[in-house]
Amino acid sequence: MDTIVLEAKTRGNISALNVRRQGLIPAVFYGNKQKSHNLMLDYQTFRRIFEKAGQNTVLELVIDGKDKTNVLVQDLQFDPLSDKFTHIDFKYVDLNKEVETEVPIEFTGESKAVREMQGTLTNAKDFITVKCLAKSIPHAIIVDISILEDFNSSIRVGDIKLPEGVVTTDDPELVIVNVTPPKAEEEEAPAPTEGEAAAAEGEAQSGAEGEAAKDEKAKEAADKES
Repeated sequence: MDTIVLEAKTRGNISALNVRRQGLIPAVFYGNKQKSHNLMLDYQTFRRIFEKAGQNTVLELVIDGKDKTNVLVQDLQFDPLSDKFTHIDFKYVDLNKEVETEVPIEFTGESKAVREMQGTLTNAKDFITVKCLAKSIPHAIIVDISILEDFNSSIRVGDIKLPEGVVTTDDPELVIVNVTPPKAEEEEAPAPTEGEAAAAEGEAQSGAEGEAAKDEKAKEAADKES
């Protein structure tokens, strides 16, 4: 596993708002039997590292250029308008102890049912929950969808081949992805025959004449009353 190093500084009594005004991100570090630290780190540096590593990759956090510790990104907060990071929680991890975390699923290959039968690929899960040593957490779980050859095919959690030392706690019967058939085009209503058209026209004319007769009788009754 390649080591990804992230540098941070303790921020003391500097408020989170003032940290953000400097183009930095406020953060906190904590963990089992570890001393907690309020931190700040460069926004762009973290953004680039997070895009590469994601939330399930162990980082080597270097505090004030000297204290090194292994962490996972435990929690992220975002600005609801700009979607920028506003706060990070780093949690200490022991590389030789088992952890449980979510790992993203990446699909590869091409489904015959999609390519030749115009089906739609439907994925029910974007992540799979795994349990393994912290140092063995995979960056992603690769799922080959080329085995989806028809609309009866599906890939379940139990079908996924996991790296050695990695197990999942998800239900093995849970469907990860399948292919749904295209919606059938609505059948056009047949055009009416000549006889049906004539009958319909006659009914419409008869109805109109009936309405006219009713109006005439109502008018006569009104004249008598007056």
